[in-house]
Amino acid sequence: MGRDRYSCLAFLFFERLPMTLKQTPLNADHRAMGAKMVDFGGWDMPLHYGSQLDEHHQVRNDAGMFDVSHMRVVDLKGADVRDFLRYLLANNVDKLQSPGKALYSCLLRQDGGIIDDLIVYFMNESWFRIVVNAGTADKDIAWMKEQASAHAPQLQITPRNDLAMIAVQGPNAATKLWAALPGSQKISEGLKPFNAAELDAFFIARTGYTGEDGFEIILPSTAASALWQALHDAGVKPIGLGARDTLRLEAGMNLYGHDMDETTNPIESGLAWTIDLASERDFIGKTALLGQPRSRKLVGLVLQTRGVLRDHQAVHSSHGDGEITSGSFSPTLNQSIALARVPAAVEIGDLVQVAVRDKMLTAKVVKYPFVRNGKGLI
Repeated sequence: MGRDRYSCLAFLFFERLPMTLKQTPLNADHRAMGAKMVDFGGWDMPLHYGSQLDEHHQVRNDAGMFDVSHMRVVDLKGADVRDFLRYLLANNVDKLQSPGKALYSCLLRQDGGIIDDLIVYFMNESWFRIVVNAGTADKDIAWMKEQASAHAPQLQITPRNDLAMIAVQGPNAATKLWAALPGSQKISEGLKPFNAAELDAFFIARTGYTGEDGFEIILPSTAASALWQALHDAGVKPIGLGARDTLRLEAGMNLYGHDMDETTNPIESGLAWTIDLASERDFIGKTALLGQPRSRKLVGLVLQTRGVLRDHQAVHSSHGDGEITSGSFSPTLNQSIALARVPAAVEIGDLVQVAVRDKMLTAKVVKYPFVRNGKGLI
């Protein structure tokens, strides 16, 4: 991600005193490909391999690959695993009935605050797999174990530190993955979004964080470098954290620690669709959610003038004030966009004022996502 107007992610990357950074199994591969490495939450990760702008368009127009091995895979096994997840997660795992089916959900505190957002996969009735965020992984696992000790003491909760994870995203992601990984086309060609299949030791899920078609492959750490190189040989270019952020923002996907955290609940974070309040089951945080007023919500903003929207800029509306949670320049739309938490009375189409340095700039409230499958939606 070059130091240009498309690549200013100072809010994500910061200077630390010298310390030992954690490394993914692909660290040497990133360096060999010329990556600019940065401290990302204690991990030594690639920011870009030359130009964030080029990497962004590479994913929108062709195919790119991301090292997401810093994320944590956690396997939950036991006879009572489904019952436990019914209580642990805000979304309802009873929606998962076929092997490989995935579900997006929030992990909540008793007061409804978001501990993390995650994906859970149904493997079989005694085995579910969860993928959690890197920055919250230790906290998530500790919370799971604390709840299991009270509600499912026989449950086995195993962090899979032996696994790596590579995402391949873009309109040509499927054909290039199939060229790089023999046997993958047969088991993944018919996969619908949010479904996964196993190929020997490889777990291939049709999921992603860019708004494009693609896959996330969970595999043994020892096999990660070979797959990374095979994908590169098939024409899949490496993509850094900078382009990953602008891609996910265009796709209207939340970033933990920015658009949601323990001080916010799913309803005011645009994630009401991930909460199952209709069924009679109880889950952690349900009582709090039912009792909380709907005073804020997450909306999209598009700047109507020149300038760039950034995190934490104040948003002023006729219904009260809010704040940008994620903002950047959109390379696909060629204008500045943002997600913002604003008063619930703000409506799509409203004009608001955003404090950008010493100026008040006009932005329009829009429905996100901003981009999906390479096409602008606003």
